[in-house]
Amino acid sequence: MGRIQFIVAGNLIDGSGAEVRREVFLAVQDGIIVAIAPAVGLPRQAGAAIADFSHCVILPALVDCSVALARSPSVDWQVRLAAEEADRTEKGAMLERQISYCHTYGVLGVAASDDLTDRVERQQSEQKGPTPGRLVDIRTSGGLCRSRPDCAAGTIAGGDFLKVDYSGNIEDRESPYLRLDQADLRRMLEHRGGKKAVVVANGRQQVAEALAAGCDAIEQGYGMGEANLRKMAEQQVLWIPSVVRAKNGLDGSASGGDVCCRFSQRYVAPGKPDPGAEVFWKKMLAEQLTQLRLARKFGVTTAVGTGAGSVGILHGESLVEEMKLFIKAGYSLAETIRCASENGARFFGLEQLGALKVGRPATFLIARGSIQQLPRKLAYLEGIYVDGAPSSTYHKNPVKTA
Repeated sequence: MGRIQFIVAGNLIDGSGAEVRREVFLAVQDGIIVAIAPAVGLPRQAGAAIADFSHCVILPALVDCSVALARSPSVDWQVRLAAEEADRTEKGAMLERQISYCHTYGVLGVAASDDLTDRVERQQSEQKGPTPGRLVDIRTSGGLCRSRPDCAAGTIAGGDFLKVDYSGNIEDRESPYLRLDQADLRRMLEHRGGKKAVVVANGRQQVAEALAAGCDAIEQGYGMGEANLRKMAEQQVLWIPSVVRAKNGLDGSASGGDVCCRFSQRYVAPGKPDPGAEVFWKKMLAEQLTQLRLARKFGVTTAVGTGAGSVGILHGESLVEEMKLFIKAGYSLAETIRCASENGARFFGLEQLGALKVGRPATFLIARGSIQQLPRKLAYLEGIYVDGAPSSTYHKNPVKTA
């Protein structure tokens, strides 16, 4: 067995939903947490390896439960079209770039709706989970089931979980697809082969039908109403609310939708205000925040998922904004961290990620400063540890090359 190392934290948010623990140390051996105790009791034996982060907050690695890694979030339709029509090498470069964006914000696990067969096959030949030299652990649905042809083409057969687009994203006012009906959904879920099923559904009827069909998670769930929330609590169905979709829609309404995440400095484009869109998105955002408050009250298990890769929703960066919206809806910081780590990790089987407990991998984020500066400080992490070692791929101050 390897030597025990000690990691001191000014504040620890363990991801279980428990309150912040102040001035503690983690004892780590062979990449596993073997003890968590008050810093005053830190062993002082000679030669002990001690990493002092007493000026920082330690928290679990984050998980985004809804991403499209192979799609560009650009607001420029020409850029998105070029990304779709790119050759294999170009698509691979974009994929790796967007995975690196996730890693930069501490998102070390994602549930992707893309068919990433080539990349997943390469990953399966390696050890599961993130390693000090690897960026992100990926679970994929093998593609998104939107219609009968999708299912007939074998989309349901691939991937780690099943994802069904039952009523379309909330941004899609007019769907180009011939939608599945309730009988299709039931049939699909009956033949999922033991996989967990995530259903994208909005509106009371669509969500009720998805719950009746036996789904394991509802994504988005705009306008689903109190009765469906109560049923989700009873049936222990996960909710991935993707509130940032409404926030992004509202921010873009002042410029005709041509702003890619107004909170971002990466993409900004001019446009004309759309008063009708502003009214619509204000209503959607207010209603979704109200539903999120009720979900907390009723005990619905919730997880953070952004829809990154959709127009205007950036990989990595958008997860911080989604966390802010959870806090705005009344979740404490500790509860929000649980929704952004443990809940998603357990649902999608990301065994190397989740809450920081004795017996679990020492994979965590280090944010410089105080508790009050979170989640904003996730945009500039002090460091990332994977299995008790600093990530070799994260650099606080990356060197820019031509």
